[in-house]
Amino acid sequence: MGFIDKTPEGRYRAYFRDPSGKQRSKTFRLKKDAATFLAEIETAKTRGAYVSPHAGRVPFGAHAAEWMATWNTEITTAARDRSIMGTHVLPRWGDVPLAKIDHLALQAWVSDLGKRRSRATVVEALRLASTVLRSAVRNRLIPFNPADDVRVPRARTRDTDERIISRPDLRNRLLPALPERYRGIVATAAGAGLRWGEVAGLRTDALDLDAARLFVIRTVVEVSGTTSFKPFPKSRAGRRTVPLPGWLLPIIREHLDRWPTDPSAPIFANEVGAPLLRTSFRSRIWRPSLVRAGLLGAVEQVDDGHQALWTDAAGTKHTETRRTETAAVHHVARNQTGGLRFHDLRHSYATWLVDDGVPPNMVQRVLGHERASTTLDLYTRRTDNSDRILQALDDQEDDDGGVVPAPG
Repeated sequence: MGFIDKTPEGRYRAYFRDPSGKQRSKTFRLKKDAATFLAEIETAKTRGAYVSPHAGRVPFGAHAAEWMATWNTEITTAARDRSIMGTHVLPRWGDVPLAKIDHLALQAWVSDLGKRRSRATVVEALRLASTVLRSAVRNRLIPFNPADDVRVPRARTRDTDERIISRPDLRNRLLPALPERYRGIVATAAGAGLRWGEVAGLRTDALDLDAARLFVIRTVVEVSGTTSFKPFPKSRAGRRTVPLPGWLLPIIREHLDRWPTDPSAPIFANEVGAPLLRTSFRSRIWRPSLVRAGLLGAVEQVDDGHQALWTDAAGTKHTETRRTETAAVHHVARNQTGGLRFHDLRHSYATWLVDDGVPPNMVQRVLGHERASTTLDLYTRRTDNSDRILQALDDQEDDDGGVVPAPG
């Protein structure tokens, strides 16, 4: 049992022994506070929940560095987490002692971050901060996790959120607007529902054009501008066989004829045969092609050049004239907010299948999802075509335009 001693300064020092038997002490202004503290220490020791009152002095950043050193996640996941940790978490909490971090301060941080960053970024930042604090609890540095029950701002649907492209717009507007060398990768991603890493890592050994199918057996991993092949897809269900639509086959054949590759190189490679880089593809190929297809901003010819028209994140419309069409297109691509993302081709593929009545378990299989709920919850959208609902109910119009219920 501990004891209390009065110091020459008139304060009260509580002495106690930790579970290892080493004597510790802590000073209080009031004797009753010292007595309460000793009682709590003894109770915590009895329950096996003892936490050193001085352990919380460890800075958040110091413990975060120890925790991050134990990671055994995929390199892409680790790279993403390090980026979020270094950009959003450590600048706020790195120097703060663990014991000084409370629920209110964390909630204020999350709410403020939600005003400046996407909800997905806020969720990941909170997840990382909470995991570091949870590790501190397990290592007896703090008694509880102050991040428990911190609420992330609700998601708000915006017109710049992920979009679905129709099949006519894909084939008649987007594909013709793409440079010929990159038409195949976009068509294959849309026609087979592949993720970027899957389609960028596609080799000839994964194609069987005579049987109209491809095999997802590997993927490309990109970290800090460096690519490498991973000999397995994202998950166990990701290794799959995907049927190819008839319209896609001639596009792939033409690409292979015009740009043949070594069997060890990706089919859709850059000029030196290496895998395409996602970031540069987005800025140099993807978004300018959306502009040319009339799917992102607009470019109009005027007397003194070409006028770029775009809308910023605040909804303000802008115009600016450039001397050449190419310069105007790239200006819109850089400044227009929102727009179709490459991954939205996969969303579109899933939505086309579900809207056309393909059973969810089959959609799940070709998308490579572990669970059908992922397919339905994340990768499909409601169709706006009410005629399909009426067709499903067997309704038909009479001669006067009225609806006649189906018999029976």
